[in-house]
This record gives sequence, C-alpha cells and structure tokens, in this order.
Amino acid sequence: MTTFFDDIAQVTYKGPESDDPLAFRHYDPTEVVMGKTMEEHLRFAVAWWHSFAWEGGDPFGGPTFERPWHPQDDMGRAKMKADVAFEMFDILQAPFFCWHDTDLRPDQGDYAGNLATLEEITDYIGTKMDSARTKLLWGTANMFSHRRWMAGAATNPDPDVFAFAAATVKGCMDATHKLGGQNYVLWGGREGYETLLNTDMGRELDHMGRFLSMVVDYKHKIGFEGQILVEPKPQEPSKHQYDFDAATCIGFLRKYGLENEVKLNLEQGHAILAGHSFEHEIAVACADGMLGSIDMNRNDYQSGWDTDQFPNNTPEVALCYYHILKAGGLGKGGTNFDAKLRRQSIDPVDLIAAHAGGMDICARGLKAAAAMLEDGGLETALTDRYAGWDSAEAKSMLDSDLGAIQSRVLNDGVNPAPRSGAQERLENWVNRFV
Repeated sequence: MTTFFDDIAQVTYKGPESDDPLAFRHYDPTEVVMGKTMEEHLRFAVAWWHSFAWEGGDPFGGPTFERPWHPQDDMGRAKMKADVAFEMFDILQAPFFCWHDTDLRPDQGDYAGNLATLEEITDYIGTKMDSARTKLLWGTANMFSHRRWMAGAATNPDPDVFAFAAATVKGCMDATHKLGGQNYVLWGGREGYETLLNTDMGRELDHMGRFLSMVVDYKHKIGFEGQILVEPKPQEPSKHQYDFDAATCIGFLRKYGLENEVKLNLEQGHAILAGHSFEHEIAVACADGMLGSIDMNRNDYQSGWDTDQFPNNTPEVALCYYHILKAGGLGKGGTNFDAKLRRQSIDPVDLIAAHAGGMDICARGLKAAAAMLEDGGLETALTDRYAGWDSAEAKSMLDSDLGAIQSRVLNDGVNPAPRSGAQERLENWVNRFV
C-alpha cells in the first residue's frame, strides 16, 4: 500500500440528495437499466496516461503535479505508479483501465529494452489484477511521443521506423493478450502529413493499410478474441491526419478490406476537432455497425484544441448514449475517461472527484437515454417523417430509373409541398428527459 490516497474512502452510491463531494449521486453500479446493470452498460475505464503518467505541463509551463513516482524514469517508480493506480481503481470501484506502453514503463531508447521493461511491468500488473476486480479494457502503443516517430509510424518514409513500429505493436498486443484485454487500439498519433511537398500520400496510405492487416493477422494467430479498434483523430498533431473522422476511417477500412475485422474507438474531443458533435460520430459508426468503444471527455469550445476535460454536459452525453443503446450497447468496448485534471488541480482527492463526477454525468446521460428510448417519442417522429418511403410505389422507385421517374412526375402531376422538420419540438421533447 502507498500513502498517496490516504484517508480517501471508497466512493459509493448515496443518491441524488447526498451532499458528499466524494459519493456517486447517480451512478449505482447495480441499478438495472433496460435489462442490464449500469456497470454492464457503461463499462467505465480509467486512462493510465492522463491519470498517472501526465505531469501537468502545457506549451507555456512545466509540470505542476508532484507525484511520488515522478520522475518516471526507472522501473521502481513505474511499479509504485501501478500500486497507486490499483488503489485508485478500488476507491472508484472501476471495472476497467487502459494504457499506452510508455505510460507503464520509461522508454529505454532501444526496442530490446522497451520490450523487456514492458514484459516486466505487465507481469507486475498481472499479479495485482489477480486480487483486484479491475480488468484491462484495452492496450495500445505510444508511437507519437519519441522523436523516432516524428514522421509517423506505419506511414513513415523510413522502412526501419515501420519495422520498429510493427515490433512495438506486436509486443503491446502480446501484453494486452496476456493481461486479458478485451480490445487493442491503434492510435495513429502522427499518421498524417505536415506538408504535401515531401509526402507520397498513396504510398503512405497503402503502408498503413498493410500494417493494419498485419495486426489483424497477428490477432488471429495468437487467438486474441478482443476487438481491434482504430481511433479517428483530426489535427493532432499533424496538419492532416489520415484517420480524420469516423467516416474517413470507415472508408479506409473498406478500401483495404478490413471492415469486418476492425471497429472504431471514438473520442468526444476528436469529434469536436473534426467539426462534428460526438453524437454525430457515434451515429455514423452505429449506422455502419462499426462502433467499438468510446473515450469520454470534453473539449473547451473556446480553445480550439483537444483539452481532454472530464465530461459535465448531461444533454450531450445523453444523446450519445441514446445512439449507443439504440445500436445494442458497447459490447466489448467501454467508456474510457481519456480525460485529465486541470493543471491547478494538484491534490490526490481531485483525481478521485474528477472521475466520480464523470461517472455520475455518464450515469445521468445513460438513464436519460434509456428513458427516451422507452418513451419512443423520437422513434415515432422518425417513423412519421419517413412514412412515405414505406409505400410500395416509393420502394419500387429505388429500383427504377430516371426516365420512369420523370414520366411518373409528369403524368401524376407530382408537386410536393415542404413539410416541417419539427426540430424545435423534438428538442423540447429531449429536454423533458435531461
């Protein structure tokens, strides 16, 4: 045991009337919603990188967090960081966690050293998992921070960097498999370009497609039953990211024949950077059966950057879970808090309060989404709006041609009048639940 979270009791459900700042007011893990417990629906995960590895720096200032495991440059402190992580998982009753390899252990400067320390720390984490309730939602490789990745990983013009990336992902997949992970994520932090003057885009895309095919092949070779996920992410940090948004990723996966093997891990902050809402990105993925998992956070809408704050907008969250529930739920995916404290929130209790508040917001959103679905108001409105397409004549038109349709319009005097989309009425309806 460490002393980092001394005197902080386990967070429990105390109901909406509680004034305890470290209690769940809405998230009751055992409460049944639409046939499953809230814990089964939401599948919360703590992000190792923001919660434990991030030191509180920004482009204009250095670290503000002084943790006992800083600096993160040796394996002794890496193990202390793991000890603290599992204490926090217990305080929050968190069912899952997620990691990048460099979150768990310091970079050794060469592949052999990186692999050895990754195996050492995952063995240590595995012993902690033996007596903990918290499981691994997913692992991934950090192929964006070190200078070797400055021109990309799978898309790098240097084949040796491609080889280093492939070896790194293999090691991370092995570690994820060993720890019982339920997904593996490809997080393309620098898979894009800064200028087209030095970029062969077609070749880079082909290399990225081949890389992902290798990942899928290796998944089957080792018998990994989890999902392979890719994460759309625009403008971070390259001028143009190849995995810009959900629609772009779906098109990419189809081009390389991977649409039945790979799904999407969607993040609210990335949706905003792409000029979308999180609800939109989830709806796009659900429409194609490609939703895998979500990273729950929020952006500061004034900053224009991916600020990764904890969620606090119930209506926004509710509409996201509405589409998730409508599509059948998160499956093997989960709700990962890819969110970090503000630089001024330096106390250990801030880390607990941030997660507890985020879990409560998601619980409120989930319950509102379930109530909307059970009421059926939006579904009724959609059915009514598209009812014309249920007629035999309308269905046959889709199998017709332009000439036949023109003849019908002329012969029948088709001259449609506009009909209201009733947007404000529907927004008012949603507000009854949130």
